[in-house]
Amino acid sequence: MYHVHELIRQHGDFFYLITFVWTALEGETFVIFAGLAAQRGLLNPWLLFWAAWWGSMFGDQMFFFIGRFFGSHILTRFPKIEPKLAPVFNALEKYATGFILSYRFMYGVRNVSGIAVGMSRLPWRRFAITNMIASFIWAVVFCGSGYLFGDVLKHYAGSGEGVNDQIRNLMLAILAIFVFLVVLRIVVMKLHNKKAP
Repeated sequence: MYHVHELIRQHGDFFYLITFVWTALEGETFVIFAGLAAQRGLLNPWLLFWAAWWGSMFGDQMFFFIGRFFGSHILTRFPKIEPKLAPVFNALEKYATGFILSYRFMYGVRNVSGIAVGMSRLPWRRFAITNMIASFIWAVVFCGSGYLFGDVLKHYAGSGEGVNDQIRNLMLAILAIFVFLVVLRIVVMKLHNKKAP
C-alpha cells in the first residue's frame, strides 16, 4: 500500500486522467479505493469526483452511440448477446428513466445496457440528460463510499480527525436521494404489477 501511496503522491494529477478513463469503462472498485486515498489527503476529493463523474458519463454516452450507429452490425457479428439485450429492451419500454438511473449499479450489465439503450428508440437528448444525472449519483456513491470508509478507518485507528463536514453532508444527502429513488422505483414497479391483469 505504501508504494501505491508514493505513486499517487508523485503522479497525482495524472491519476485524475486514469480515473476518467477507468470510470468510462467500469471502475466501481477503483473509485472506492481512490476515494479512500482522497480521504487520506493523497488526492483532491473534488477533482476525483469530477473525474469519476465525467468519465462515467462519457463512457455511457460512448456505448450509447455505439449501439445507435453499430447496433445491428453488433447483433449480426455477436448473436449470443441478443438474449441478454431482450430484458433490457423490456425494461426500457416500461421504465426508461428508472432503468438508465440504475443500470450502472448492476454489476456486469453497464456496458451492454448502454449499447442496448442506444439500439432502442429513446431520443439521444433524453439519454444524455438522464445519463448526466445517473453518472453524478454514481460518482457520489462510489467516491463517497471510499471517502467515508476512510473516515471510519481513521476513527478506529484512534485519530480524532474526521471527514470535512461539508463533504460528508453532501455525500450523505446524495446517498439519501439515491436510496429514495431506488425505493420509489421498487414501489412503483410493485404497484404497476398489481394493476396488471
